[in-house]
Amino acid sequence: MRLFLILGVVIAILAIIFALQNAVPIAVTLGIWRVEISLALVLVLTLGVGVVVGLLVSVPSLMRQNWKLAHQKRQNKDLEKEFSEQTQQLANQQKRIEYLENSLKFNRDSSESTDRDLNT
Repeated sequence: MRLFLILGVVIAILAIIFALQNAVPIAVTLGIWRVEISLALVLVLTLGVGVVVGLLVSVPSLMRQNWKLAHQKRQNKDLEKEFSEQTQQLANQQKRIEYLENSLKFNRDSSESTDRDLNT
């Protein structure tokens, strides 16, 4: 991206130098209008119009990329939230399993001690 910016600035500087060295008046005709202005001004204006057209052409692409990026960020945030919820549910289930295992162990130990008491 910076390379394009540097390249654009270099081209603009070269165009301005060229325009200043060619300051002869020329006749410009556009439709029914005819104007005599310097070649330098015509070149600088043409360069400016080219830059504006280039920006206008690139705006839809930039907007589309920004929309996709925002959509992906929103989707990423939703997935992170879902992951967090799933992790919390997993931790709760593990605690429940540990509780049930301890309960089962306690009940088994109790029944074994009751059986021993009855046998004695």
